Amino acid sequence: MPAPPSPADIAAARDALARLDPALARAHAATPIFEWRSRPGGYEGLLHLIVYQQVSLASAAAIWARTVQGLGGAVVPEAVLARDIETLRGFGLSLPKARYAQEIARAQIEGRIEFDGLSRLSDEEALAALLALKGVGRWTAETFLMFCEHRTDIFPGGDVALQEAMRWADRAVLRPTEKQAWARAEIWRPHRGVAAHLLWGWYGGVKRGEILLDAQGAGDDL
Repeated sequence: MPAPPSPADIAAARDALARLDPALARAHAATPIFEWRSRPGGYEGLLHLIVYQQVSLASAAAIWARTVQGLGGAVVPEAVLARDIETLRGFGLSLPKARYAQEIARAQIEGRIEFDGLSRLSDEEALAALLALKGVGRWTAETFLMFCEHRTDIFPGGDVALQEAMRWADRAVLRPTEKQAWARAEIWRPHRGVAAHLLWGWYGGVKRGEILLDAQGAGDDL
């Protein structure tokens, strides 16, 4: 698995993005240094992302901790398949997520997904392999490749926080749709992953009150 980009790599990409796009230059000027969001890979990393979907961070963290404990500390396919659905639900997983956990576990054991081999695939091929798994949508696949496989030219256009930060950057009235966000991000190749991290960092700073959003970028938001 490739290593995450170094601080120097991220800094160089940020500078390139700021020179390329005045909208990102505003985000770059306001956003402090950040590190790449690196997560465990493989089955554990994918299940972690699924657990964190559509629930608060605090709730997801509690569910994940119970899941790890309930599986004996090893989040591996064999441990998940050794528990029935109701046991998995007892950890706090919803019924769909418990089923996805088992389905993805079976897919790995049966060889329908080879996490160790994803690094040998192109971004498009790796996305297709992940999207073939039941329970894995495009946002999950894209963020997995970004956080767990450390791919630096992935852009999850369906992420609402990214869409809102893009609206601020472009001083637009409406948030872009997923397709519009992908199209807008094309100019940021081959640094779209760094652009996503920059926009997330900017968005988080504004939400925490650490960064003041200028009046032209403000408006109705989340």
